[in-house]
Amino acid sequence: MKFYYVYILLCSDNSYYTGITNDIEKRVSEHQSKRSRDSYTASRLPVKLVWNLKCGNPIDAIKVEKQIKGWSRRKKEALINENWQDLVQLSKNYTQFGKPK
Repeated sequence: MKFYYVYILLCSDNSYYTGITNDIEKRVSEHQSKRSRDSYTASRLPVKLVWNLKCGNPIDAIKVEKQIKGWSRRKKEALINENWQDLVQLSKNYTQFGKPK
């Protein structure tokens, strides 16, 4: 069975990059080597893999990647740190519940 990985990299400028691949080790190595000089990470090296999720279906992986790309920095950090309580709080509708503390 082929697996797909959704991953988050921490870049040297403290930003996050979210991507998808079927070979996580190769893909992180490609990011580190500036394979594509025009890529987001090329000017933000070195990068560090801080989170990944293994999926058995590419459609599921794409959905997760798109979802995470739409998240705030705080929400991504809650996921990376496995802070489930904050992740739930940050997922609530701000207009209904107010901003998180």
